Order: sequence, then structure tokens, then C-alpha cells
Amino acid sequence: MLRRRLFLSFGLLPVLGRIARAEAPDRPARLVAAAEAQIGVTLTYDPAYVRLAYPGGDVPRDRGVCTDVVIRAYRDAFGIDLQRLVHEDMRANFARYPRSWGLSRPDRNIDHRRVPNLQTFFRRRGRALPAESPRDFAEGDLVTQMLPGNLPHIAIVTGRAGASGAPLVVHNIGGGTRLEDRLLDFPLTGRYRFMVG
Repeated sequence: MLRRRLFLSFGLLPVLGRIARAEAPDRPARLVAAAEAQIGVTLTYDPAYVRLAYPGGDVPRDRGVCTDVVIRAYRDAFGIDLQRLVHEDMRANFARYPRSWGLSRPDRNIDHRRVPNLQTFFRRRGRALPAESPRDFAEGDLVTQMLPGNLPHIAIVTGRAGASGAPLVVHNIGGGTRLEDRLLDFPLTGRYRFMVG
């Protein structure tokens, strides 16, 4: 009986793998849809440090920063908690993360809300891709940029092109979550894929 159960379980593995691959193409669209659902909800850019519940902590949905768009999109689309994942990776690999904030240990309230930490996490646990030509960008890609004043920024690439010819992005660059043609407005510093294909 045990042998038969094992055979059936292992016999299902190739089928489950095919099902997972078949579902993968809709993952980028789900991520973008979850980001776009924040438009009209997150109305304010607010970088304030806030003590958060853990895991699954969030600032009030009417406010946040660019990273909150990404964090909420992954939670809403796939149930993926970047707060927990980044915190656990930083606890185990703190020396691999930027030391820009003078911390001696991870801080689960803010670490996942910092673009350089997300860049490090996505390089380590996802895929870093060339960020040279917007033609190569795909729906669901995460793109990082450097804003004036050396302010790092992150946005989610959509599958629709703007007037510039580059893909539209969903982000919060100062006025709440928006869908905008801003991919080419600032120097690109990275492009990543995480759990979308």
C-alpha cells in the first residue's frame, strides 16, 4: 500500500510541474493587476518609519512609498510576504545587504521598505536582468531607478506601452500609486524578476 501511494505521488510530480508552468504566464498580469488595484487607494507618499506587525505588516493603505506598491502587489497577487522573506534573508545574510543606514542588525519594520535592500534580495532570490533597453522589459518586471538627489526608486512594469514607446509603470513617486509613462525619465539601476515567470 505504501509503495502504491509513493508511486502515485511521484507519478503526479510531472503533472503538477506542467500545471505550474501552465499557470506561470498569468503571474505577471496578476502582479500588475494587484499593483494597479492600489491606484485611487494609496493617495499619499509617506516615508515615515512605522512599527509594523510581523509577519504581514503594512502601513495604512492610503499611504506609503514606492516599495509599498511592490510589497502589496506581491501580497495581494500571490500571498507572498516580502516583509518576512527580506527579514529572514537579512537575518541569515546581514553582511550581504547595504549598510547605508548604520544598523547593526535587521529591522523588520523598515528593511523591506528600502529599495537597496529589495535590490539585494531580488538579486539573491530572484533574477537580475539587463536594464539597458526598455524593449527587453516584460510585464511584471521590477525596475529600479535613481531619482535626483540620489534617491532610489522601484516600479512595476506593465505590458502596455506609453506615448514614449516604453512600457508604462505602476509606482508611487510622490503622489500616491499611479500608472505612468516614467520608465525613461530617470537613470535605470536594475531590472528584476521574482516569482513571475
